[in-house]
This record gives sequence, C-alpha cells and structure tokens, in this order.
Amino acid sequence: MSGNTENAAGMRVVASGGGVGALVENIDLASADAASIAQLRASLGDHGVLFFRDQKLTPDQHIGVARQFGGINVNRFFAHVEGFPQIAQVLKEPTQERNIGGAWHTDHSYDLEPAMGSMLLARETPPSGGDTIFASTYRAYETLSDGLKRTLENLRAVHSSRHVFGPQAYEKRGDLKGQFGNTDQAQQDATHPVVIAHPISGRRSLYVNPAFTLRFDGWTEAESAGLLKTLYDHVARPEHTYRFSWAPGSIAFWDNRASWHYALNDYHGGRRLMHRITVDGVALAPAA
Repeated sequence: MSGNTENAAGMRVVASGGGVGALVENIDLASADAASIAQLRASLGDHGVLFFRDQKLTPDQHIGVARQFGGINVNRFFAHVEGFPQIAQVLKEPTQERNIGGAWHTDHSYDLEPAMGSMLLARETPPSGGDTIFASTYRAYETLSDGLKRTLENLRAVHSSRHVFGPQAYEKRGDLKGQFGNTDQAQQDATHPVVIAHPISGRRSLYVNPAFTLRFDGWTEAESAGLLKTLYDHVARPEHTYRFSWAPGSIAFWDNRASWHYALNDYHGGRRLMHRITVDGVALAPAA
C-alpha cells in the first residue's frame, strides 16, 4: 500500500494507519474535478476503502459522484430511497433488533460481473455505536504461506444469493423483512477465481466471503468448509482491519474486490440511516 499523497487541488489521501483504507481530506465530492476523481479511483484500487467526512450531498449529487466511477447497479433486493431507485436504503429503527450487513461479507459476489464498490453515505447515526469494520483481502492474501498460495491459485469458488435473499431466507429476516424484496430474483449463482488480479491495481486479492461463498468449484460444501473457514479467519485478523466511526455526512467508498466489511449491531434503541449506491464492476480474472 502506498503512502500519503496530495494533488494540485490540495486533496490529501492519508493511509488509515490500520490494515486497510485511507482517509481523504480537503475535498468536496460534489465539486471534485476530473483529476481528483482519477486520483480517487487509483487510491481506491490501492487502499481498498476510502473514507470521507462532512460531505453535504443531496441524493442527486450522491448519484452524480458515484456515476463518475462507473454505472449504477440498482440493487434488486434492498428497499430504495423514495424517488431514487439508484440509492439503496440501509436502515435500522430504534425498535429493531437486527441490522443489515451484520456479518463479514463483500457485496454482490453472487453476480457474474460483481459490483466494483459501494459508496455509503451516513444520513443519521446513533449517539454511540454503529461502526463498520473493514478488512483488506490484499493483505490477507499477501500474508498467507507460500504453500497455501499455491493451493489456491487454480481454485474457483461458487457464490450465491439464494440462501441470503431467497424466499426461505426472507422468512427468517425477522424485523428486517420490510427492507428487502424481490426474493424470486435470488436465483443466480456465479463462479469466480479464489485469487483474483484486481482490475485497478493488478494486485492479488482473495475473493471469497462468508456471506455468499458456498464452496469451491468441483468440491462439495463439506469438503470446502474447513479451508474456507481457515481463509475467513485469516482475512478477519485484527492486523488486516480498520474500524470506521460514522457521523452524518461521513462516506465510506469500498472496493468489493479488495475488502470485506461488517456493520456492528451495538446501538439498540438508536436509529441509523445510510444511503448506499453501488457501482458496476467487471468479470474477474484470475491472478497471473
């Protein structure tokens, strides 16, 4: 991961000091110039997650910023902000016990062309709690033993949305049921390399996650379980992670090909409202 950088407009990208991510300072995303957007794209590929503070974006501006990084992926399962289908609503009311994203995952790995990333904007945050933890799948790969790297290099894994967003899963959603829909569209499985070449940086990254990966291609789920758990435990090691605390106007822009995330559910009785826009990606290539 590269060090801190600054451009001609005064925007600074400062490494988080943890295992993943960078803080972006002195920028108003609503008026960012083309050179700053290009630098942000490169920094996202390098650091895996970019964090911003005090961004006063309208929904239209939020969409406009996201579009500078790629097409908008309209989420087919999440409820959306009224009048803005491009913006998924990530909400936990004070009376709800469960939250959205409360386990390690990376978004849309069940798609044939997985989403590049998501730009999550905090609209309302609880008095305390509600942080999100991120993990670097770059660092996770780089810190594997050479023997395990060789084992993984030709493997592919099967990912699915059925068990998370399908009809049977919906019945287990409890007090989150109203925030999801279109269970009939949870039919697609996808197979991706376990070790990918990141489309922006070219770096090697682990591409499996506990929420959506079912098994290795050609293996049974039982045969896959032990090795997958080893990889999951390794990615989530503290030295690979960074914990981000939210405030209204904060943004986390994460790259799904270089990171995982986990929304902590430790603010019962508080309200947390986030707006998420997901940016289209490309088919993933195995590491050379």
